Amino acid sequence: MTIPHDYAKPRLASSAAALLISFVASAEAHATTPWTLQSALGAPPALKVSGSFRARYEHLDGQVRPGFAATDEAISLRTTLFAEYTVQQFRFGAEMYDSRVYLADGDGAVTNNEVNALELPQAYVAGDFGNVLDQDVDATVHLGRLMINLGSRRLVAADDYRNTTSGYTGARIDLKRKTGGTATLLYTLPQRRLPDDMASILDNDIELDRESSDLVLWGALFTTPKLAASAAVDFGYFRLNERDAPDLATRDRRLDTVTVRAFRDPAAGQVDFELEGAYQTGQIRVSTSANAPDLDVAASFYRVRLGYQWAAPIRPRLAFEYDVASGDESGGRYGRYDTLFGMRRADFSPSGIYATIGRTNLRSPGLRFEFMPGDRTEAFIMYRALWLDSSTDSFATSNVRDATGRSGDFAGHQIDSRLRYWIVPQSLRFEANAVWLAKGGFLRDAPNAPDTGDATYLSLNLQATF
Repeated sequence: MTIPHDYAKPRLASSAAALLISFVASAEAHATTPWTLQSALGAPPALKVSGSFRARYEHLDGQVRPGFAATDEAISLRTTLFAEYTVQQFRFGAEMYDSRVYLADGDGAVTNNEVNALELPQAYVAGDFGNVLDQDVDATVHLGRLMINLGSRRLVAADDYRNTTSGYTGARIDLKRKTGGTATLLYTLPQRRLPDDMASILDNDIELDRESSDLVLWGALFTTPKLAASAAVDFGYFRLNERDAPDLATRDRRLDTVTVRAFRDPAAGQVDFELEGAYQTGQIRVSTSANAPDLDVAASFYRVRLGYQWAAPIRPRLAFEYDVASGDESGGRYGRYDTLFGMRRADFSPSGIYATIGRTNLRSPGLRFEFMPGDRTEAFIMYRALWLDSSTDSFATSNVRDATGRSGDFAGHQIDSRLRYWIVPQSLRFEANAVWLAKGGFLRDAPNAPDTGDATYLSLNLQATF
């Protein structure tokens, strides 16, 4: 059912608030007797059923991106339902995502990244096979519509903070040695999220996402067993082929991305680290015009993280992070790094109606402090300084640009924070995200920079899981 946009705001704001309150009250009353849909249905062990409902309120003052209202707000509702049935070594699974937004206006920052009503990003058959190849390898094969998270999730991910997720249609093969080490090979057609026109998005219209050979992603990721000091190494290669669809003009990206990552996960009483580098080549059109000439691509990304977690009751952890993603320079080559289908929240800041900092044309050192004051609570606060890698390219994902380079390369200071609290452990969680961006000279002086002052963003989330 489509809810007309002109009267959805007041009704849905009050309805969402009442729904959140009823969730909290019901959960607190039954906190000692956890309930699952699996047990309620009396489902056999061969059938797995799970789902979630998330309600989010977002508010933004001081919009950074040009073309949008200075102040913006939205209520996002996301419902998921997953089912998987196992027959011997075969599994048949499907997952529904229903992502809708209310309170949004036509001059706001809501896009089809937030709206995707009654979608099926997953519908697959999978097979689990042991002792293949040299009898030391287990294999899993997935065919169909899939949600995929690989490695650091900076190139291929199924986004979770965003109100919608990313789906991929095709084949995935996972190989795992019993002595350690994994390999993942994939060939997919990334799903094009629909609808993509503003009127349909604001009305939460239902239209099935489409995949086609006009957009193809394939590649492989290899992870070593844990080496010295409990560290491991990823090696990856991914190829993206894009061309114009009958109803969609593109820049015909043909990108080859090679990535290497060495990492050690955080643990109490020890140093953790992550070193990741990616190099991107290929070709891209100058514009979406069918007759536009091609440019050779030479772009790169690297990340350094060094942290330490103390063996204390609140598990405090302090980490230094430094991210560099190349921007485009004059000279005949295209240098703007493309993160393909990578996530942003874990490294930078929220997407949603903020969505300002992304993995392109960016140089950013930062300090992150994490702690867990109780078994149900976790929090972090992070400071980042923000520079452009190229002063003549648009900054990160803001679309703010000075083609002359005269506005400098300092974008500002960002403080990002998050608090999570389990009202009912593993069943009902509250989350708050808050961001303050003190704009630097570039975001104040660039020709198309909105004159909106510093940016503040707040999101309040309540998620029930069953």
